[in-house]
Amino acid sequence: MVHYQDTIRNKVVFDRIAPHVSSSIGRKLQQVFGPRPIAVWGSRDTDANRSKFDRMAEGDEILIVEGQTIKLLGRVAAKDTNPKLSRELWQNLRGGAIEGWDLIYFIANPREIDLPFRRFCELVGYKTDYQLRGLTRVENEKLARFYGRYDDLYEILIRLKEGAKVQEIPQPEAYKAPPVPEEEAPATPPRELSEHLRMQWLLLKMGRQAGEKVWAPRNDQQRITAEYKFADFEKEFSDGLDTQAKYVANIDVVWKEEFRIDATFEIENSTSIYSGLLRFADLTMVAPNIVYPLFIVAPGERRNRVREQLARPSFRHLGLHKKVRYLSYEKINEIEDFFDESKSGLNVDVFVGKSELVPD
Repeated sequence: MVHYQDTIRNKVVFDRIAPHVSSSIGRKLQQVFGPRPIAVWGSRDTDANRSKFDRMAEGDEILIVEGQTIKLLGRVAAKDTNPKLSRELWQNLRGGAIEGWDLIYFIANPREIDLPFRRFCELVGYKTDYQLRGLTRVENEKLARFYGRYDDLYEILIRLKEGAKVQEIPQPEAYKAPPVPEEEAPATPPRELSEHLRMQWLLLKMGRQAGEKVWAPRNDQQRITAEYKFADFEKEFSDGLDTQAKYVANIDVVWKEEFRIDATFEIENSTSIYSGLLRFADLTMVAPNIVYPLFIVAPGERRNRVREQLARPSFRHLGLHKKVRYLSYEKINEIEDFFDESKSGLNVDVFVGKSELVPD
């Protein structure tokens, strides 16, 4: 595919883009991508393409398809009609050609996937031999039907690529959370609250070291800033996420990109492990196809309590015992000691490697 290697696989550094875009687009790109190079793609500026391009919005899912294969999926971070940038990136004038790929879109969370296009067609209701013609927008009715049955297209396509089963959103009556026993919700002693806050701070700090955007509930942010002088929270939580923000925004720590969640951490220092699992149960109800890890963080001596709670029939019904990973305080301290102030090598996989699925 022409130019795919240059501006998708290799990406483009911001300094090469900046002289050709407005200050507002430049700020948006820096907000989304920071210092990282940017995946850029474009389409011909025809009447048919222009009408679809004009309806394209930030956060929209985008697929790049070659023949009958989905090469890449991602999200629209920004767009621009820009002949100058097109010439800079794709040398439109080479060989005397004057037409360029002037309808330009910048792609967040790009992921090469090499998935048969027919799998997408099956999901959204196209015939499996449907042929694309240039820039194509999925019909609104098909999208509405899809999101009436499923949660997040991006994560569903990843699950299909990995050979995992795709689940429909369960009906509300399929799950009824049992009441919280009285002994599950005592007042939290000051010492335990302090430990909880410290774990939040460590996870937030290490998230930033890993290059992630980080979030904690707004009620906690002020306490964390006052105690640890940390204030590098994402300003707004819900940018472009398919999952309803209310199901994630109150989780203790979230690592994310602009349009993607990378990890969630519920910290349970006292006897309220149930409450953290309940948040994950609610999230699983509205987003059953999530591929990012769900961590329960608790002291080492509480591992058996995590196992006991995951064995509840209501949680097993949702498959939480197969999704939720136990991460001990001791392992977090190990990670912190090893990486200290390092800016390389720290990522979600490190935390997955130090955690475990608790057996029955």
